[in-house]
Amino acid sequence: MSDMLKMLQQAQQMQSRLQQAQEELARMTVTGTAGGGMVTVEADGKGQVRSVRIEPGVVNPADVEMLEDLVLVAVTDAQKRAAQLMQDEMGKLTGGLGLPFKLPF
Repeated sequence: MSDMLKMLQQAQQMQSRLQQAQEELARMTVTGTAGGGMVTVEADGKGQVRSVRIEPGVVNPADVEMLEDLVLVAVTDAQKRAAQLMQDEMGKLTGGLGLPFKLPF
């Protein structure tokens, strides 16, 4: 019975650490870019876009499609970086556990 209690306590500790990691990720920032830095997107560690910066030189009213593509590439880049950051941070917590499944975040 004490083994079961110990497992339950460990699970509660892990849940607490995962919650803390999620909160830390929300405070971290990643940056995605496109067009050689002409478009920059900042997101938090969870991938939520926080800001978009567009250099005035890339704005061409005759070619809005290019600007849309650059914004999309920068957003995608920021989200990929956030996903990698999240994976790295969660790996620090779960690295020694040998879990037989992937966590859903």
